[in-house]
Amino acid sequence: MSRTTPATKALQAAGIAFELVTYDYDPDADRIGLQAAEAIGEPPHRVLKTLMAEVDGKPVCVVVPSDGTVSMKKLAAAFKGKSAAMMKPADAERLTGYHVGGISPFGQRRKVPTAIEEAALSEPHVYVNGGQRGLQVRLAPADAKAALGAVTCALMA
Repeated sequence: MSRTTPATKALQAAGIAFELVTYDYDPDADRIGLQAAEAIGEPPHRVLKTLMAEVDGKPVCVVVPSDGTVSMKKLAAAFKGKSAAMMKPADAERLTGYHVGGISPFGQRRKVPTAIEEAALSEPHVYVNGGQRGLQVRLAPADAKAALGAVTCALMA
């Protein structure tokens, strides 16, 4: 497994401190984020999943705890839109340059507006996909927010 990805390069370029954590990725897992949390021995609310969605037809990135569900109404409101929907996996891969199961909010092919669940900011550290299946980056949630230029709000259903 490569330990250098566009995500890790973006974090290094931004001067963000992070640690790499690898795990055995299970392509058959029902919920990839929950499988990652279990594999690295962290509570699911501390392991964040990266989702790609569209608000009023425009792409956005959403970072939420792996054990949560995004409220489409709250997501639309976060970006001052009227409606939100999940992006098709093929579209998400094309837009980000990453494969599903390895999509990171950092170092995406095209930068899009990003929102982070506000509850994540109260954690001492969080894990976010490092841009490859089986690779997580451990970092301070405030650093993740700063690196992404993200908005924070309540996004969970």
